[in-house]
Amino acid sequence: MHFAEAVRLAFQTIRAQKLKSVFSAVGVFIGVAFLIGAWSIVNGMNVYMTEKFAGTLIGVNTFHLRRRPNFTPNVSDSTWRAWRRRPRISFEDADAVSNGITIPVITAWWSEDRGDVEYGSKKAKQVSLQGATERYFDIRNIRIEQGRAFTPQEARGGATVLVMGHDLADKLFEGRDPLGKSVRIHGIPYRVIGVAERRGNLLGISLDKFVIAPAVSPIQREVNPPGVIDALMVKASSEVEMREAMGQVEGIMRSRRHLRPQQDDNFVLETSEGVLDFWGKINRILLAVGPGLVLIALVVGGIVIMNIMLMAVAERTREIGIRKSLGARRRDILRQFLAESATLAAIGAVLGVATGIGLSVALNAATPLPASVSPVSIVLGVLLGAGVGIVAGVYPASRAARLDPIVALRHE
Repeated sequence: MHFAEAVRLAFQTIRAQKLKSVFSAVGVFIGVAFLIGAWSIVNGMNVYMTEKFAGTLIGVNTFHLRRRPNFTPNVSDSTWRAWRRRPRISFEDADAVSNGITIPVITAWWSEDRGDVEYGSKKAKQVSLQGATERYFDIRNIRIEQGRAFTPQEARGGATVLVMGHDLADKLFEGRDPLGKSVRIHGIPYRVIGVAERRGNLLGISLDKFVIAPAVSPIQREVNPPGVIDALMVKASSEVEMREAMGQVEGIMRSRRHLRPQQDDNFVLETSEGVLDFWGKINRILLAVGPGLVLIALVVGGIVIMNIMLMAVAERTREIGIRKSLGARRRDILRQFLAESATLAAIGAVLGVATGIGLSVALNAATPLPASVSPVSIVLGVLLGAGVGIVAGVYPASRAARLDPIVALRHE
């Protein structure tokens, strides 16, 4: 019996026993669908974290001078308390660092809190309230759509002016021109001098619901004690220059804080690597758990296929006897039953691939989770499914091939 003939007979048998075929394929279907779906989500998230998430939060070729790390998963209480005892980053620290770096860089002060912004009877809640110096817009690639950014004099002079994000402007002004209008934050009026271009969202969180006011404005005093900022941002033109600037900043800060050589830094220089390390830990957990779940589903699917194929051998014993008496050899019977089990598993795998791709497309459309289907996962899914079918069919097929034709013909 040729392979093509075995596959044709396999499809013929599958059509004749639809319900059993469905039960046989369902385990492989679930395993492969989970493999494609999970792989696509993890693959998409890896790309997203590398290209957008880390770059948006920290910036390309950018580092932050902070009191403590911003991304702190699974930190002990003692470590947290030690961080809180560290001195804060002061205006004087920021000026000393900005003036002391010999490499061409852009620097900006930055602080952030959340609060309400009011205009007349309208109120926007949980708005990102940011205090910064004028180069912050360049570091974060924030472009002005209407109006202007504030000047260096306004940034250091405590002017009560601000630039707001597009979503916030839409909510408070509903299409009307916001320039020159006065909004209130913590009861203090601020004049709107600019509206930023729309930036979209990050994992479903709007990047356009913010205000940016001068670093020494009342917003800064609401966020931190007088003379203190959350971070000094430093942007270089390349990664090499960024690393060199980080070395200079570390030296300046250690000198300012009179740290001896054996003492650890009581500040942190944070890059996008911190965000990527945090994601890497989550990714490793997913990669450890995901294959186990896929394996369980495929093993269960293989067991189901083997049991149903054993039932098929028992039900078709007389048919096997007739075929053997007409000249069918052991390898013909073996090939037929292996073709049936492999075909069942392959059908489940193909349907699983289609479902996994469909889930990925649906996730992209309905949620902020990025899902990117990998061709490798598709090929792997089909091969795994077919492989499970072949392995699960070996014992039933060999059992059918070993049947004595005389005994088989007597079977009722």
